[in-house]
Amino acid sequence: MRSRFSAFAVGDADYLLATWHPATRPGALDLDDDTEWRRLDILRAAAGGPFDTTGVVEFVAHYRDAAGRGRLHEVSRFVREDGRWYYVEGTHPA
Repeated sequence: MRSRFSAFAVGDADYLLATWHPATRPGALDLDDDTEWRRLDILRAAAGGPFDTTGVVEFVAHYRDAAGRGRLHEVSRFVREDGRWYYVEGTHPA
């Protein structure tokens, strides 16, 4: 999760696509150069340990863009295949 946040922060779309599960990965990713990702707060994590094949991370990512400060609150689901973790999908809690 932290590595994907870092990739967003530096605009590394190739890394984001490489760590996105093929079943849900978009064909391309257009990152907004005007968005500055500032901080990541992990609220909770479930599973995702060395013997798990799935994991869930709830986080708040703080950013700044032309409209001002903002935050993205998401619960992300990951799977591990062949020893690598992949982002599958995220939902936005109410």
